[in-house]
Amino acid sequence: MRIGLLGTGPWAEMAYAPALGAHPELEFAGVWGRRPEAAKALADKHGGLPVYEDVDALFADVEAVAVALPPVVQAPLAVRAARAGCHLLLDKPLATDVGQGRAVVEAVTEAGVASVVFFTARFQPAVEAWITEQADSAGWFTARAQWLGSLFDGDSDSPFAASPWRREKGALWDVGPHALSVLLPVLGDVEKVAAAVRGPQDTVHLVLRHIGGASSTVTLSLTAPPAASGATAELYGRTGTTLLPASSDGAVPALVRAGDALLTAVRTGRPHPCDAAFALRVTEVLAAAEGQLTG
Repeated sequence: MRIGLLGTGPWAEMAYAPALGAHPELEFAGVWGRRPEAAKALADKHGGLPVYEDVDALFADVEAVAVALPPVVQAPLAVRAARAGCHLLLDKPLATDVGQGRAVVEAVTEAGVASVVFFTARFQPAVEAWITEQADSAGWFTARAQWLGSLFDGDSDSPFAASPWRREKGALWDVGPHALSVLLPVLGDVEKVAAAVRGPQDTVHLVLRHIGGASSTVTLSLTAPPAASGATAELYGRTGTTLLPASSDGAVPALVRAGDALLTAVRTGRPHPCDAAFALRVTEVLAAAEGQLTG
């Protein structure tokens, strides 16, 4: 399946382009970017791929697109790609605006194309197996999740530290989707954001009530001290406690599996659990939390 890449930033360079190039059943067919010189540099790095100045021309030449762009840019381009008949490999968050996210889902549904949104943990085998096992177990009472990064620590040399949308939206929107992608399949959809409270700098604390009766607490930060950074989730229920397993898989192998998932969805016509509709629900929960933080 011919697939094009939208985006030329660090995430496109470090993860998306290598994964598309490595996938045995995807033909990496070209690059479009908002900065043509960056698109050419990335395309040259991957064998002199075609560079598209017109994004609609790329849509016309491929069967699918992968998107490595800020959410406010991703959502409208995903709508255009879907309407052009392209299957979608998207990044989290789908959007930071519920209306934009809903427009993507509507376009996907109307066009009959497949969609997969890259929630990293959901494409790591050990983590996904753990989620499946816990989702099959009954009696979960409560859970806690912490996604603590040090991206905005003064000594950080991460290429994402200068990301304007992360600076604006903070941990709630950057790592919040990861936490929800783990909790929702196990505890059920969020019935209510019971509380959303600010902590130090961009840190936020959420209390969630799930439709199955369980509750969860979530702590998110991109400004944690490096020694305190890390991601974890722990469930408490009738059978005791269980901890989210660590995964040594990097982003590229996980993205290759996301490509597998997109191909399977295309071939079978069955939506993947991490499709645009699921990503929209994540956006809705985060928007409700943001509303409490700014209200």
